[in-house]
Amino acid sequence: MSTDRSVHYDGEIPVVRLERWRGTWPADDPDANFRAEVADYTLLEPLTTLTALANRLGIPVGALVRYVLARWATAGSGGLIELGPDMVHRLWAPIEAAELADSDEQRLAAYRKLRQMLSWLKVPLDNPSVYPVADE
Repeated sequence: MSTDRSVHYDGEIPVVRLERWRGTWPADDPDANFRAEVADYTLLEPLTTLTALANRLGIPVGALVRYVLARWATAGSGGLIELGPDMVHRLWAPIEAAELADSDEQRLAAYRKLRQMLSWLKVPLDNPSVYPVADE
């Protein structure tokens, strides 16, 4: 059973206490960047924005909080849906090859390859006229 007291249930409804957190972690922690972001972002007060938005739109604050959490928590799978499994594998291939080679030269080559692939994907975002609309 979890010892985390920041969440409990009121019947079937989860009740979460928004906490600030200033944890510590070792320098070689593979999740150090994420932990640092959590520590930084928990200094902010998100309810100021969410309450104003809730009042403006007539949506309960709790519904907006659930939306924000669900949207963030599913962003990875949403990204996979957007890109598609084939493109994810294509983007991952240079990284995998570079890591297998275990060489900085190969990692730099992987970066260059990824940069080319992503610049190709960005073309219509940077220049919408690349794909003209019919009847224009």
